[in-house]
Amino acid sequence: MSGSTGKTAWIFPGQGAQKCGMGKDFYEKSTAARQIYDEASRLLGLDMAALCFEENERLDQTEYTQAALVTTCLAMAEALRDVLPAPDVTAGLSLGEYCAIAAAGGMRIEDAVTTVRKRGIFMQNAVPDGQGAMSAVLGLTGEQIEAAIAGLEGVYIANYNCPGQIVITGFAQGVEKASEVLLEAGAKRVLPLKVSGPFHSPMMKEAGEKLEQVLQEIELSPLRIPYVTNVTAEYVKEIGDTRKLLKEQVASSVRWQQSMERMIADGVTTFIEIGPGRTLAGFLKKISRDVKVINIAAWEDQEKL
Repeated sequence: MSGSTGKTAWIFPGQGAQKCGMGKDFYEKSTAARQIYDEASRLLGLDMAALCFEENERLDQTEYTQAALVTTCLAMAEALRDVLPAPDVTAGLSLGEYCAIAAAGGMRIEDAVTTVRKRGIFMQNAVPDGQGAMSAVLGLTGEQIEAAIAGLEGVYIANYNCPGQIVITGFAQGVEKASEVLLEAGAKRVLPLKVSGPFHSPMMKEAGEKLEQVLQEIELSPLRIPYVTNVTAEYVKEIGDTRKLLKEQVASSVRWQQSMERMIADGVTTFIEIGPGRTLAGFLKKISRDVKVINIAAWEDQEKL
């Protein structure tokens, strides 16, 4: 499948992909997956199975979401390691970058889980509730949005997801004003997102600084394969760059579209999305019609292979 013709990438979704019941079938059918959930519960003092599999409000709260989603995606990846074609490169959208680094051999699964638990708390607490906001802008290019918001105070681009879908972030009033300006500039729609803060904006700088201290305490290992970072959309081959990039990532734009284009230019022809939902598969269809996208969100999805 990842024959000599093209390379294979494993890609991991970010916050927003979480949903009740995610990973339950893996937990029940795979010892490797169950061990990761159980170990995460032990390390974090949280009942990870209850958090991920039972209806509850905490799953959508940033401080819990991040640990729950990373645990789920890494449990799925570990359960599938012998079934999936080995990746030549990995990438993850925002939070998903921790899964990408772990899958590339650069970070232990335990460290990924404990670090994103703290990352979630830092991001949740960085800005008082109601002061920040994020909205998805449909139907304009990155350049058009950059031009339209250039003169506005306190609003930034959070995510370049795919052609025609870009997310803005910042102070609530700034995002509201930008929404009006963007609709006038020709946006089809501007949709407020259900998030608890202005992620990927300079307002997250303090969260990044606290995160950097946590990252200093964990051991990183040489990468077995490269991953592509959200910050620059370039390949990371030296693990030494990872701490600085993860610190910056919290407060800078997620260059997802550019990351995918970079991987396609480098010969990646098969993308395997590992995790709940189909968000990244949807983005890829808009980025390129020429690549193969396999989405593994449930146990039976292995049959697609």
